[in-house]
Amino acid sequence: MHSPAPDGDARLPERLSSAGRALVAGGGADRVAEALRDLVADGALVPGTRLPEDATSASLGVSRNTLREAFRLLVREGLLRHELHRGVFVRSLTAADVVDVYRFRRVLEFAAIDGPHEPSALQRAREAVEEGRTSRRAGDWEGVGTANNHFHSAVVALAGSPRMDDSMRHLLAELRLAFVVVTDPRPFHEPYLEDNGRIADHLEAGERGRAGRLLAAYLDRAEGQLLAAHR
Repeated sequence: MHSPAPDGDARLPERLSSAGRALVAGGGADRVAEALRDLVADGALVPGTRLPEDATSASLGVSRNTLREAFRLLVREGLLRHELHRGVFVRSLTAADVVDVYRFRRVLEFAAIDGPHEPSALQRAREAVEEGRTSRRAGDWEGVGTANNHFHSAVVALAGSPRMDDSMRHLLAELRLAFVVVTDPRPFHEPYLEDNGRIADHLEAGERGRAGRLLAAYLDRAEGQLLAAHR
């Protein structure tokens, strides 16, 4: 897993411009915040990364005023932190943050499994499982982690609720910040890949109880691993 980035990360403009500019596409602060949130969720921006205004605004193709408003939004969300006279940094999560993230994950994911199911979300869940297996074959364990996030986004999308989807996007970006404490991503991410496949099987078969029980054990195990790594 990524180690915390030093101030002035030399690869920052590349990381921002390769994906962020396309996501911003001339939008305002909300769109810039969404682009930065997605880059955090996908592991492109890791805890400790400094986001200097000049390099970040130039890479994303937005004004400094727009960028500052996006920064304020993400500081309120807990993804970034502002340090006086030093600038804006990607935040690191504490053990208490991990506990709260998993508490909210359970609310969202169990509610989505128990309610009416959006058929397109079932297809997205299956595609995320295959995405993870493709990354595993390539030895891309960061990619497996990203596919895992995509799977759980699809689980929440079963509910067909844009508000729940937004909450899950914010939550998974925070969760990606927690992964930085995992020194070896393969043994952490790989077992969950096949669990995702089994959950998808149960959902497709209409076996919500089995899917929920497997998900409950899954989340308990993952939370325990992350808390142990934080300690």
